[in-house]
Amino acid sequence: MSGHTNDTPAETDGSGGSDRGGGISSVGRAFDIAELLATETTLGVTAVAEELGVAKSTAHDHLSTLAERGYVVRAPEGYRLGMEFLRLGEAARSRDEAYEIAREKVEKLANETNERSQFIVEEAGRAIYVHREVGPDAVHTDSAIGGHVPLYATAAGKALLSHHDDDRVRELVGDNLDPITDNTVTEVDALLAELETVRERGYATNCAENTPRLRAVGAPVELPDGRPLGAISVSGPTHRMKGERFESELPDLLLGTVNELELNIAYA
Repeated sequence: MSGHTNDTPAETDGSGGSDRGGGISSVGRAFDIAELLATETTLGVTAVAEELGVAKSTAHDHLSTLAERGYVVRAPEGYRLGMEFLRLGEAARSRDEAYEIAREKVEKLANETNERSQFIVEEAGRAIYVHREVGPDAVHTDSAIGGHVPLYATAAGKALLSHHDDDRVRELVGDNLDPITDNTVTEVDALLAELETVRERGYATNCAENTPRLRAVGAPVELPDGRPLGAISVSGPTHRMKGERFESELPDLLLGTVNELELNIAYA
């Protein structure tokens, strides 16, 4: 939908009514607009109104308010996201000193393995990418910083889930595990059985369960009190992530790196 031209606001046309005046619905609508603009280069008022099913006047009011605060920017082609969101995102990522300490280990793993390494945390039942680094041979995917994926479909996510009991895991993943690839675990009981193995060996694997032809090894990062901070993983193409490298070398390297990270956090 990129390339919609901008247009002038119109009065309420009955397509959704105006919710100007604030309230919970207005806050939700503003976030709906921000998330919509995150998927497009630019959008005009009419396009935003049509996508959200609201009146043009409603869309215009929200866009104007967001623009005043720097969260969207008006361009000749329409509206786009503003850099103010970048400031908030960085504030969220740097709120915990341990997150910054983890960044160094993510960089180290990427350099040592030549693959992609990432640090994720669990928030609202989702795996959120906080740090990501790529080595010279890394496969580039669409896992952007701040992006989220299901916990049950990634190595780092399953490493985090292994810290919870079965009841809590069920709460986090729900009853239906939607398949992302043909290899995604879709039965909760099968996931729970796999998590037992993760707890025994200390790391989790992902065999093309989130991205076709991509494997990963992930391990949880614990705080000094035993609570999980997040998880670190290393991922690469299946033709390199196999045999002894996938089953022994990378898990050993990852567990050693996590141990160093946990010590650094404990004595920071």
